[in-house]
Amino acid sequence: MDKKTGGRDYYPAFLNLKGRLAVVVGGGKVAERKVLGLLDAHAAIRLVCPETTQRLENLARDGLIEWRMRGFLAEDLDGAWLAIAATDDPAAQKAVYDGAETRGIFCNTVDQPDLCSFIVPAVTRRGGLCLAVSTSGNSPALAKRIKEELEASIGQIFGTYTAMLGEIRDWLLSTRQDPVERKILCQSLAENKILTWMKNGEWDKIEDWAVTNYGEGAGEVVRRYRPSTKSL
Repeated sequence: MDKKTGGRDYYPAFLNLKGRLAVVVGGGKVAERKVLGLLDAHAAIRLVCPETTQRLENLARDGLIEWRMRGFLAEDLDGAWLAIAATDDPAAQKAVYDGAETRGIFCNTVDQPDLCSFIVPAVTRRGGLCLAVSTSGNSPALAKRIKEELEASIGQIFGTYTAMLGEIRDWLLSTRQDPVERKILCQSLAENKILTWMKNGEWDKIEDWAVTNYGEGAGEVVRRYRPSTKSL
């Protein structure tokens, strides 16, 4: 533990959970929120609880999640990549954590940082832009407040901005062979003026910039993201 901060030295990371099994133990609103977040990450989800919310029941009925309608057993973690304990039973919480530790599985135990091998940050998403805020478990309420401040300052346009830059970057990586040139060009994509032009609706400038600096292929990307006159 860091004596100066009172927190832990966590290693921040964004996880690729697509197709990986995540086990959520618990059936209340907190478990529902965890399941929905995991679904957004395209994880395969196993829910373990005797009863659950209507929304989670519907997801199970539609085959979007697996629901084991009983209390937790250690075998529920078999094949899992991570686990989340979200029950109101301290013994069950500890059992999930112990089972995960035995199997080398990442585990988050809601409201019990000492029973966590990872914590879930407060998250703001704008398309491909994802901002995660953590206080290392010291104050989730503060992390939430900072997240809300970020949401107020970062508009939805950032989703379009990051998606467009991602396509231009992919095009550069596929058409430029020199690694030094590719690095310089990719770094130049984040120039402040691009976002300013986008906010001001100056798409002609963005297209000219893309074609001049990167080629006609980049210009085609910009034209795909440019709002049509019908939507203005």
